[in-house]
Amino acid sequence: MDERDKAINDSLVRIYSGIMWIEENELSKSKFNDLTMKEMHAIHAVTMYDHKSASEVAKELHLTPGTLTATVDRLVRKGYVERLRSADDRRVIRLGLTKKGRVFYRAHEAFHNMMVNSFIKDLDATEIKTIEKALWNLEQFLHEHS
Repeated sequence: MDERDKAINDSLVRIYSGIMWIEENELSKSKFNDLTMKEMHAIHAVTMYDHKSASEVAKELHLTPGTLTATVDRLVRKGYVERLRSADDRRVIRLGLTKKGRVFYRAHEAFHNMMVNSFIKDLDATEIKTIEKALWNLEQFLHEHS
């Protein structure tokens, strides 16, 4: 790996580690300190308005259906997620956020908005397009290898 690639790699590792540390630290100090990082990401994957199926959420999080079921069971007990039966087909169960889950989702989203705004602060439209392209390239790499 040449010096440029090493510097970029080291920066990505530090950024990932920093984001995870901040999220974990802030989570432990907040009124949502009953959540684990895995549960936090599951809430994010459930989303505010899309009532996804458990298999859709499991696929997005790269979890087995059994692992997601256990996570959802805990989130239901803690009052963040609810299982919603389809009116058309009672066998179909979708996942939704409770009021408590939506409050957490908005707080977590606010952190991410602050982080993104900090990341692109003082950049012009061309620079932002370059970052978007680089991030898209990285996402494609991750998708191909997952």
